[in-house]
Amino acid sequence: MTDATKQKFLVLYLIPASVMGDWAKTDPTIRQAEEQKMQAAWGKWMGEHGKMIISTEVGGKTKRVTASGVSDTKNDIILCSLVEAESHDAAAKAFENHPHLQIPQSSIEIMYVRPMSGM
Repeated sequence: MTDATKQKFLVLYLIPASVMGDWAKTDPTIRQAEEQKMQAAWGKWMGEHGKMIISTEVGGKTKRVTASGVSDTKNDIILCSLVEAESHDAAAKAFENHPHLQIPQSSIEIMYVRPMSGM
């Protein structure tokens, strides 16, 4: 499959807010050591799979828009990536052993992105 025929996928990296809150309270020495370990594992993963990543962005404050208006909200998304792969299964398989999954209760969701027609 060529780059022109690869499909695009949105990858969401999630951690429950309660886990993030607990992590912020962790002893800084322990937290720093764990973060360095994860950064090294992430670097290794990127060396093996980085070519599929188009972009990665860090999540921030969230706003919810409804018919009633705009409000502040929270969700479990901490990062998102746009990736290219031959199939949905191939994209998901690449993330099976991702270092993000070392975080308790974390998950990764991969969603097929199709072109929006008629706009």
